[in-house]
Amino acid sequence: MIPKRTRTSASPSRLRAIPRGVWALGFVSLFMDTSSELIHSLLPVFLVSVLGASMTSVGLIEGVAEATALIAKIFSGTISDYLGRRKALTVLGYGLAAMTKPLFLSFAKTSAGGKWLICRL
Repeated sequence: MIPKRTRTSASPSRLRAIPRGVWALGFVSLFMDTSSELIHSLLPVFLVSVLGASMTSVGLIEGVAEATALIAKIFSGTISDYLGRRKALTVLGYGLAAMTKPLFLSFAKTSAGGKWLICRL
């Protein structure tokens, strides 16, 4: 016997029942993840072509970044449970991530002399 098909699409009344804070956090997460993926996919190319980094140093940077992210994930859950202030920690995390995005663009290496410059944004 084949079961009847049921509609699983969300009705407008069910979508309105979702709190505005959940919608806001969802869109913030969407835009932060999109910007992170855009930056992180181009970062190795930028490091090698613009800054002249070797592939070994790019691998080392990527490895340290992944290790740092994994360690932060382990301790962030424990800290969140201990403090019980999840909203403040979420705002802090997204705020730090948003503030560090422009830093990817602020460094460049000049071709004359190889000196580091901080470019104006």
